[in-house]
Amino acid sequence: MAEQPLHSDVGSGGVQRLADKLEKPLLDNRSYRVVKLSNELEALLIHDPDTDKASAAMDINVGSFSDAEDLPGMAHAVEHLLFMGTEKYPGENDYNQYLTKYGGYSNAFTVSTSTNYYFELSASATSNSPSTSLNASKESLPVPVSKGQSPLYGGLDRFAQFFVRPLFLEDVLDRELRAVDSENKKNLQSDNWRMMQLNKSLSSKKHPFHKFSTGNYKVLHDDPIERGVKIREAFMGFYNKHYSANRMKLVVLGRENLDTLQEWTKELFSDVPNQDLEKLRWDGMPVYGMDEVGTQIFTKPVMDRRTLDMYFTYPDEEDQWESQPSRYLSHLLGHEGPGSILAYLKAKGWCNGFSAGGSPVCPGSAFFMVQAQLTAEGLKHYKEIIKIIFNYVAMLKQEPPHKWIFEEMSKLQEVDFKYQEKIPASRTTSMLSGTMQKPLPREKLLSGQSLIRKFNPEGIQRGLSHLDPDNFRIVLISQELPVETDQKEQWYGTEYKYEKIPEDFMKELKKAAKASASERPSELHLPGKNEFVPQRLDVEKKEVAEPSLAPALIRNTDGVRVWFKKDDQFWVPRATIHVSLRTPLHNASPLNAMTAQLYKELVEDSLIEYSYDAELAGLEYSIAPTTDGLDVVVSGYNDKMPVLLEKVLLTMRDLEVKQERFDVIKERVGRGFRNLEYTEPFRQIGTYSRWIVKEKGWLPEQMLEDLEGLTSQDIRVFYPQMLKQMHIELLVHGNMYKEDALRTADLVYNTLKPIRLPPAQWPTRRMLVPQPGDYAYQKTLKNQDNVNHCIDYYMAVGANIDRATRAKLLLFAQMTSEPCFDQLRTKEQLGYVVSSGTTFQGPLASYRVLIQSEKDCGFLEGRIEAWLSGYEQVLREMPGDEFESYKTGLINKRLEKLKNLGQETGRFWHHVTSEVFDFELVHRDVEHIEPLTMDDMLEFYRTFFDPKSATRSKVAIHMIAQASAEAIAEKTDPAEQRKKLAEALTGVLSQLSLQADVAALTERLEKVDIAGGDTDGIVSAVGTYLKEDPSNKPEQVDGAMEQAPAVLAQILPQLGIKAKKGEGEVEGGKAPEKKNKTVFIEDVKAWKAGLPLSAGPKAARELSEFEELESKL
Repeated sequence: MAEQPLHSDVGSGGVQRLADKLEKPLLDNRSYRVVKLSNELEALLIHDPDTDKASAAMDINVGSFSDAEDLPGMAHAVEHLLFMGTEKYPGENDYNQYLTKYGGYSNAFTVSTSTNYYFELSASATSNSPSTSLNASKESLPVPVSKGQSPLYGGLDRFAQFFVRPLFLEDVLDRELRAVDSENKKNLQSDNWRMMQLNKSLSSKKHPFHKFSTGNYKVLHDDPIERGVKIREAFMGFYNKHYSANRMKLVVLGRENLDTLQEWTKELFSDVPNQDLEKLRWDGMPVYGMDEVGTQIFTKPVMDRRTLDMYFTYPDEEDQWESQPSRYLSHLLGHEGPGSILAYLKAKGWCNGFSAGGSPVCPGSAFFMVQAQLTAEGLKHYKEIIKIIFNYVAMLKQEPPHKWIFEEMSKLQEVDFKYQEKIPASRTTSMLSGTMQKPLPREKLLSGQSLIRKFNPEGIQRGLSHLDPDNFRIVLISQELPVETDQKEQWYGTEYKYEKIPEDFMKELKKAAKASASERPSELHLPGKNEFVPQRLDVEKKEVAEPSLAPALIRNTDGVRVWFKKDDQFWVPRATIHVSLRTPLHNASPLNAMTAQLYKELVEDSLIEYSYDAELAGLEYSIAPTTDGLDVVVSGYNDKMPVLLEKVLLTMRDLEVKQERFDVIKERVGRGFRNLEYTEPFRQIGTYSRWIVKEKGWLPEQMLEDLEGLTSQDIRVFYPQMLKQMHIELLVHGNMYKEDALRTADLVYNTLKPIRLPPAQWPTRRMLVPQPGDYAYQKTLKNQDNVNHCIDYYMAVGANIDRATRAKLLLFAQMTSEPCFDQLRTKEQLGYVVSSGTTFQGPLASYRVLIQSEKDCGFLEGRIEAWLSGYEQVLREMPGDEFESYKTGLINKRLEKLKNLGQETGRFWHHVTSEVFDFELVHRDVEHIEPLTMDDMLEFYRTFFDPKSATRSKVAIHMIAQASAEAIAEKTDPAEQRKKLAEALTGVLSQLSLQADVAALTERLEKVDIAGGDTDGIVSAVGTYLKEDPSNKPEQVDGAMEQAPAVLAQILPQLGIKAKKGEGEVEGGKAPEKKNKTVFIEDVKAWKAGLPLSAGPKAARELSEFEELESKL
């Protein structure tokens, strides 16, 4: 049914108001309004009186499903190109530069049917820094009253132009397509991407689900140019065809009132063109046709994993938002408690994890997925596992859906929604703009997908009817398959075998799907009632002038220290109990660290069936080995929290180590550790960056060496010793009272009864301090098929507790964030992953630049240093008002309000475990940021970051790819190399309106030393060739030759060729002058031995200042 506007605002130029009151959580103080502009663009406006961050997001109802068949990745490429300038703001980094100025950022993503753009920045142009108190009160927050005062207005103005008049600049086109290519290459060794694409590639060719969505340089540049396609026009054509106002959903969140937000939205977004396009739907078009169901895929992953996936075609439930029948099925099939599929398979030793759920593909299509994480034994019995799953489905089909199960689910969802807390501004806008594409009543935009309102037994039974052997496919993923693979997937090269399910096995499955109660395992049954459903949700709300910045120390004895704060600002019936069991034993050696890890996994394994109901009811726990000992955390609704904590502690104390579970867990942990070496390089590199300056720390490979010899008896002997002597530190925070916190401390102490650990034996967090110099450590990556190198280039600046140094570091990171990304990622296209910022490792403060790239680490280091060398001039020439805006943006970022209880708990626990107890840190930071001058920053730069500095302490970690472009090039035939170079150059020249023939240019390059990287020779040969063609204008040729070295700097590395360097040059330009020569660390142990240790943690305030101890009788 078409929605009717409530009314048209008088004098609003036809802005229709669709909804004024949205169903919202109990504590949500935001105001909402849904409007529609005259061009049919729909907007949700959100007034948040307390926010210090403003945001906007636009979701367009077009994505990769709309890509042309011969231009896969087109929607994704257009997403990239919109950031590169508009008619009103033509600078390619104008938008991000503006956001950075106000402490903001932006991002975007493309999915199957949507493209989502969003940004966030300070809500006010003025500093939120209070002058008289540590906490800014609501009254002290400046409220922007005009466009000129509001960063949001400027952000919206720039953002709106994406959808009004983007430029699609010719000179950035090639760079952004290479960015898309780099993004794709980042994912080539990711099993998640590989398996997703394999499933897509083997789906129905009649459904757009089969398409390759990311794109790469070949399909978006080389191939279309070869076909004579003018790619800029093609991208503009896609944009003009699909980017219509009536397909757009905008969300704007700010501190301004709704009328102001509405006026700005109308002013800035009314010019977005409207083509009255229909909403995209794919009705009657199943993801899997008759040729794709009843099939099985056997495939090899990159990592060592064993997974069984079952995909069923399933009806789209978009219009069933009130009942969401698939959630009932997900709840039962994916249950982990007694009677569940997982409990049965786990008891058999076949399965480690299990999940099930509906997965919408697009309007009109969906599938239902069941996934089992298999053990080695489970892999051998995968057919029996599939039959067990169908046995459970048969049980569900043979009795009507149970209303009590629905009511329990509905109540838990209602509680979760009612006490939902705020999330960051950009997450709010991005998520809600996507939700607006759903056919929900506008009043239900916040609640529609969260609440299950109606019991729909018919819908549940319809869903069950699709869980049938004739309507599914099997995907078995393992490096050890029962069959030989015989094919490779086109886009990722994934090895697989694809065939119909054998008839005899299909008969067995059909029999299992109709099994009676006597024919299926008696262990399978429905779950019982959930005893963890919270009953007491009362919150005693006492208004306070200012929320307390620190917890109180309410017990401080030899063996136990207890920190407590009753929530005084979020008012939700939740709490968190953090318990640190401080012991030096668990991390004394790699062997002990691995033994502690196995112990932790065995405890969690034994608690799965018990704790699953608690998890469903919003109550979770975790156990984690840390540098200091073991952390135990219980969080969620506080009603049943002590019950779960006691069970966890008793299990830890009395763990029964069963041999069969030990064998399964040991194998799983070993696989997990080995798989770390196959993750993306930028995810691995931080481990080595931390390890190289740690006084005591173990690499995964060091721990793995000790795993093989560990036995179940080792665990039985080790863990009582580990728990025997400890110091206990607790933080209790949330909807609990002081008496609750003290009882919790008694529970922990009386359950474990440890011997006191004297403070002199507490593990001390100290780091090794890199000395002035230039150091690098190299590590060869294990994955032979990975082509990406990675560098983590960091410079130590001093102690984290030095207020002035810390303030300068924070400001330097704020000022360099956008320029670093713009130069190294946007302009130089070094790789898709480029980031910079602060890193605090214990007491050590550093600045880092991280890049993942196909280019080698020596090249990357040279480009980082070239950028650093040039930044001094940027500082010297920076206008005063720009410098002040960076300070203001940083101050507002540091003073950003905590959004929810969990954020405050995390902040408290960080300060407790650091033993610095600097609970007022953000305010101290602001005090030291405010007086900083440009002279301070220039001196700071020259001391710590300038490559010419004699006092700079720089360490770079180089992760070296085995399958580098250079290694590939060595195997490439020179003639093929010439041809590829000619093809690449011809594509670039055609974009410059210059005529070139691939064959003729290949022939002209025969006498040039291409493999040796003779850039001058290539430029000369190409220039001569172009000038011989009278259709090429001389001035165009001269212009192309000026750009040629920079173009070749991009192309040659892609072909595995290093350009020759002249005297004092690095790839891409002159090498910056360096005071210290790079020293490569060969013997890490010896290098560490030569470094001084940092001081241990020093308390910012005396502990006695926090004490509110109970009276002693």
